[in-house]
Amino acid sequence: MSNIEQYSQTDFYKKVANLLKEARKSVVQAVNKTMVYTYFEIGRMIVEEEQNGKERAEYGKQILKELSNRLNAEFGKGFSVDNLENMRKFYLRYSIPETLSRKSETPDFQLGWSHYLKLIRIDNEAERKFYEIEAKLNNWSLRELKRQCDSALYQRLVLSKDKKLVKELSNKGQLIEKPKDALKDPYVLEFVGLPENKSYSETELEQKLIDKLEYFLLELGKGYTFVARQKRITIDEKHFRVDLVFYNRILKSFVLIDLKIGELRHQDIGQLQMYVNYYDRFVKLDDENKTIGIILCQDKSETLVEITLPENNEQIFASKYQTVLPSKKELRQLIENMGDE
Repeated sequence: MSNIEQYSQTDFYKKVANLLKEARKSVVQAVNKTMVYTYFEIGRMIVEEEQNGKERAEYGKQILKELSNRLNAEFGKGFSVDNLENMRKFYLRYSIPETLSRKSETPDFQLGWSHYLKLIRIDNEAERKFYEIEAKLNNWSLRELKRQCDSALYQRLVLSKDKKLVKELSNKGQLIEKPKDALKDPYVLEFVGLPENKSYSETELEQKLIDKLEYFLLELGKGYTFVARQKRITIDEKHFRVDLVFYNRILKSFVLIDLKIGELRHQDIGQLQMYVNYYDRFVKLDDENKTIGIILCQDKSETLVEITLPENNEQIFASKYQTVLPSKKELRQLIENMGDE
């Protein structure tokens, strides 16, 4: 057999194999979707049966226990009382309260059952809707969804946004139309494995971020692609290095990230401004938007940042970072305080 014939057969095999892989993937997706709708209907039936016998306080518990025993006997494991309770809760979370007493239109479920098990544990409806929208739009795995919930992404975005725009999070997800929309404060870098109070260098932090680049991209958010680390730029025969360079496809902008250990100084802001100006004048293309600069620091003075930067600043930003998961209780307290202002 000639090399050409062998190559042709190999190419043919790959095409057939890819078709089968896609078919299997579609079957799995169809099965998962059917499972979600089935569990929703089981939840509906449980709620309606409970309502029919609501005059007896223990009736609901008896329903779940008896149903669990019978379903496990006929269909095998997977229908414990806890799982049935999850189906019941799933229906209650995703049904319009006024229609619970009659069969209502079924929502359009696009995530897997494991995703919804995580979502139904979120009591705040606006927060739950936000994570559901983002999981759909970004094709989050269950691990990614858990990580975003555990790192309090919703609360951090709420803190970073104008109060008038907060409602959009639960209706449209995170919209990125201008540089500030892509920011978080703080950024959570728990994946680097550095304790909050440990003494480490900027170089060590940078290396940890590169080692966990997939996680860092997830934390940065939508549209980011990695370009370079320690990117050298030369001005009048003097060499400078930008810690990390990314490109945001949504904003069509380079994003320069400078890492700072300790408290932010005005000199740090001036240095990043120089890097941004360089990229705007010598690197970015005519059809690309202005370069964005982000300083990630452990501590900062909002007043210092505000005074150092021009009033109409839309390019240079400073955000805190932390290397442990934030306390949702503390973040919610901050949000409540904002609402009192």
